[in-house]
Amino acid sequence: MSAKVGDRLVVESERVGQATRDGEILEVIEASYGTRYRVRWDDGHESTVRPAAGSARIVSAAKPRRGG
Repeated sequence: MSAKVGDRLVVESERVGQATRDGEILEVIEASYGTRYRVRWDDGHESTVRPAAGSARIVSAAKPRRGG
C-alpha cells in the first residue's frame, strides 16, 4: 500500500452494520517496520494508523484528466 499526502484512506468495517471510516492523509511516516499514516478522519479526529493488509484502501487525490 502506497499513499501520498492528500490521498484518502478508506478503512472497511470489521463488523456488520458498522460504518466505513474515511479520512485525508496528512503525513506519511516511513519506518523500518512499515509505513504509517497520520489521518484526519471525516469526524475531525486525527490518528496515526498502520493499516493491515486487506482492511484499507487508498483513493488517490489526483483527479482524472478528461480528453478534449
